Amino acid sequence: MNLYQNIKKMKISILLPYKENYSPDYAGAVSIFINAVSKLSKFNKNIRIFGNTDLKKKFSKTYINIPLEKRYFKSLTKIYLNNFLKIENKIKSNIIEIHNRPKYLESLKHLKNRKFVLYFHNDPLSINGSEKIEERISLINNCDKIIFNSNWTKDQFTSNLDKFYQNSTKLIVIHQSTNRKKVNINKKKKIIAFVGKLNSSKGYDLFGKASLKILKNYEDWQVYVFGDEPREKLLFKHPRYINFGFKEHKYILKKLEEVSISVACSRWNEPFGRSSLEASSRGCAVIISDKGGLKETVTDAIIIKNLSEKNIYKSVKSLIENEKKLKLLQYKSLKNFYLTDNYVSKIIDNYRTELMSNEYNLYTKSKKIIHVTNFNIRHNARLFYNTGRRLNNGLIRNLNSVVTLSDRDVISYEKSLKDYKGSRTLNNKLLDITANFKPDLILMGHADMISNETILKIKKFYPNIKFAQWFLDKMDNKDWLHNKKRFLQKYNIMDSNFCTTAPSAIKLNKKKCYYIPNPVDPTLDTMKVYKNKNFIYDIFFAMSHGVHRGVLKQGKIDNREFFINNLIKNNNNIKFDIYGMSNKQPIWADEFKRKLNLSKMAINLSQGKPMKFYSSDRIAQLIGNGILTFVEKDTMLEKIFKNNEVVFYSNINDLSQKINKLMNDDKLRYKIAKAGYVKYHKDMNSNIVTEFMLNKIFNVKSKKRYCWEL
Repeated sequence: MNLYQNIKKMKISILLPYKENYSPDYAGAVSIFINAVSKLSKFNKNIRIFGNTDLKKKFSKTYINIPLEKRYFKSLTKIYLNNFLKIENKIKSNIIEIHNRPKYLESLKHLKNRKFVLYFHNDPLSINGSEKIEERISLINNCDKIIFNSNWTKDQFTSNLDKFYQNSTKLIVIHQSTNRKKVNINKKKKIIAFVGKLNSSKGYDLFGKASLKILKNYEDWQVYVFGDEPREKLLFKHPRYINFGFKEHKYILKKLEEVSISVACSRWNEPFGRSSLEASSRGCAVIISDKGGLKETVTDAIIIKNLSEKNIYKSVKSLIENEKKLKLLQYKSLKNFYLTDNYVSKIIDNYRTELMSNEYNLYTKSKKIIHVTNFNIRHNARLFYNTGRRLNNGLIRNLNSVVTLSDRDVISYEKSLKDYKGSRTLNNKLLDITANFKPDLILMGHADMISNETILKIKKFYPNIKFAQWFLDKMDNKDWLHNKKRFLQKYNIMDSNFCTTAPSAIKLNKKKCYYIPNPVDPTLDTMKVYKNKNFIYDIFFAMSHGVHRGVLKQGKIDNREFFINNLIKNNNNIKFDIYGMSNKQPIWADEFKRKLNLSKMAINLSQGKPMKFYSSDRIAQLIGNGILTFVEKDTMLEKIFKNNEVVFYSNINDLSQKINKLMNDDKLRYKIAKAGYVKYHKDMNSNIVTEFMLNKIFNVKSKKRYCWEL
């Protein structure tokens, strides 16, 4: 079954608040909205709506009424949810959409293989389960989408949250909707309408008083009121002031076709405001207060900023006395109305499809990647030719969008008394970049200062983001155990791990850890030393006491010095060009390449005892620039390179013999150096290495066999 078929058959459960009447006899805004968009959904056959009502008449056949048998010492909410679970365990929905009850999620989130969507129709800060910051963060972490009926409602939810949460793609606004009716503006009657609860919060007291003045001064106008309020008795009497009481939704919509002016003058911050939305869809000239999300319900309206009886009267009066203004506002209300049921239903279906598409983990070649490593900006290009940059180039050339975060530069530049290590700033920066960029992958190289807490925070918040790390330094269980500990610090929370040592040599799981060679890059490794005719030296060797150190560190001895010094001592006839030891300072960047170009051959020698496949990135800098390179046989790199591509040696005597042979055989030296160069650039360039990494990270099976996969 393909993705399209799976999506088409997905099952959706919509869970209403248990007090919500899903009935046309006494429907609230939530029920009206759900009924309208569900009927138009392309998934309508697979949608089930759950609620509880005593009313016999229901909106649709897809509604399932959950019984609520009263029991002592047990809440109706628990009974409601338990009964829903009994049904849901049989249905096994793909998506569960919860409306206006964040607390319900606590009882449902244990369900496996479900996507959870939470709708807010009211102010989240006034609803049990979303009032506190930690509750809202938990909701973001546990929901796949949180949908708000207005930007105002969303802003309430995100108030006092970190930008990381505020910018989440999980949080979206989908306004409520209604059907649009073609209305003849010229047939409108001289009627002013108020629809909603008849209480002071809705500003009904202000409307009533202003309306009585209007009726007194304009004898050909009427006032229609639709609504009730058993708790607050606000009575206004006039022969042309008609209170219809509570009426069915269809009846009100029909009456609005006659109405010229509709007023929604709430004192409180309306989360949205359905009455003004529906009035606009029927071509009414709409007057609203500027509270909450009311401004988002209409495209054209008179907005009262300072709500009062006087200003309501003035606003209505301005339309009555200016027919041209009245007709223009009516016309614009109707013409510019776009929040139709069909439009909003499609938006809802789009996010449902998106959720299911993510579920099936669609692989696209082009990925959005945050690459966190040391790009050495602060060293002014001295360390420009590094592996991080090589990998970054490969990622980009493989058509990925890459945002770079140079972790150690951030730490260096952002240190302060409040953040003396700069680590807090670095971790916050990664959170902010993640929130803005929404990557598919966060790739880290030696990013020790990125905390596991930050990674887990992102993983919980963005469960579809992959995490991977690469590691170049030598590691074993003895001399370089500290490096292994660095690597293992993040090992288990990564989706994939990569290192330049054979995982078996350091006893790591091959299914989670993969070997990668140090890559070459066509834009960095540009020389072909083998083509040179005139050389000053026979052997080139360069090392440094740590990549960040520009000069030799006093008192520090590197084991490689003993090997090289003995080699020099035993071969007086060989011209050596040596850097990074014996008081000769390390060389960097273009100076390194310039000096490399002066020698026939080079030695690749890593610290300590050779390990399977391990080499520092020096090997790529040498072979990749076309110089014949001598490599320790104990590295077992013979499994990757042939003897006619590099020269392997067993010990100093073996190395001496092979140097002496090749330094006088330019033809053979040329042949080997060229073959090594071609091999490296063809099979282990940054494009191929990063392609391999992405395939492993995203579980893409490749027919290609990489030369280091043995």
